[in-house]
Amino acid sequence: MPPGYSSGDTERFLPETHSGARSDFARDRARVLHSSGWRRLSAKTQVLSPTAGVDFARNRLTHSLEVAQIGRELAASLELSQDVVDTACLAHDLGHPPFGHNGERALNEWMTGFGGFEGNAQTLRILTRLEPKHFSPEGDSVGLNLTRATLDASCKYPWALEEAAPGSMKFGYFADDAPVFDWLRQGAKDRQKCAEAQVMDLSDDIAYSVHDFEDAIVSEHIDPLFLTARSGHDSLIRTVSDWAGGDFSTDELGAAFDRMAHSQNWLTSWDGSRRDQAKLKNFTSDMIGRFARTSIVATVTAADGASLARYGAEIVVPREIRAEIATLKGIVAAFVMQSGRRQPTYRRQRSLLIELLHTLEEAGPHELEPAFAADFRAAQDDAGARRAIVDQVASLTDQSAIAWYERLCTASLV
Repeated sequence: MPPGYSSGDTERFLPETHSGARSDFARDRARVLHSSGWRRLSAKTQVLSPTAGVDFARNRLTHSLEVAQIGRELAASLELSQDVVDTACLAHDLGHPPFGHNGERALNEWMTGFGGFEGNAQTLRILTRLEPKHFSPEGDSVGLNLTRATLDASCKYPWALEEAAPGSMKFGYFADDAPVFDWLRQGAKDRQKCAEAQVMDLSDDIAYSVHDFEDAIVSEHIDPLFLTARSGHDSLIRTVSDWAGGDFSTDELGAAFDRMAHSQNWLTSWDGSRRDQAKLKNFTSDMIGRFARTSIVATVTAADGASLARYGAEIVVPREIRAEIATLKGIVAAFVMQSGRRQPTYRRQRSLLIELLHTLEEAGPHELEPAFAADFRAAQDDAGARRAIVDQVASLTDQSAIAWYERLCTASLV
């Protein structure tokens, strides 16, 4: 067992015995890698949908691999279990439905009044219930039955919907998953994320910010010439500030932009040449290294020799680094997610999912896959029935959601 971890950290909700040399944490990692939910990530939206015809853009699976690469290196530098952090990074997006955050918005709208929908809460549900591997003596699925430390590291928002901050829809578990959530949080302070979850979260932020920026340039949603030009610069920073929700002043975000723009690999134009591709790739490498190194130094300094494992210390990300990450994210949001030309597509995606959900509800269990049909039949109320339908739709890839819609919804119009 790695230093700083106890026998309680390797406990599983359903006790198991094993032979062989693999550690409990390494076994967790293998279970996620071999899960069907993890394979489906290859056909789910990161920023650009796999159905959009852009064959080089990242999807949720490649993003998760990149997050895990960053997380594993951070864990090694901070003397945390690399397997725990790696597994949490690999699993962190399992709960995302078709069409990414846009699909998440549609499913949450449909579940208003019935417990809501949140991708991170769905991740916990998949790991502890929906991905079949182990069953209790009573016949209930306990999902992959991961260790307490790994499940806790995968929990980005350790609170319920009712405890979410005003105006926020971020939460970590659904009401009927409370028993396993309470189990995995034994000994934890209310709402406090363990160090491994904080590293997962930071790794996700780093990968998300630099790689989505890279994809947006390669797909020509962002013109580096426009970014470099001072004309319209103030307006861009204000847009980034609005996206960041007021966490940073425009002066802080402008200074963050200027620091990154002074990188020797900052692009001032883009023609798709190998030289430009290499320069862009080296810019992303520079930023990943800067964000990670600065945070490692700040964290180790603050810990002052204490073990960070589990709840030993906090991960420290300096404010200027958080501002730079927010700036890259905000630029992508301005040019891609909030772009006027993308809004009709987003509306069609949400409409497709809402209509599919209504159609499945009217059909009852007959159009659901067997596992979800069984959950629907076992539901005690409308909320439980809707949850079974949402579990089904959330499991679909972008393409399969479109195929289900065409089969079930458009056929009814003929």
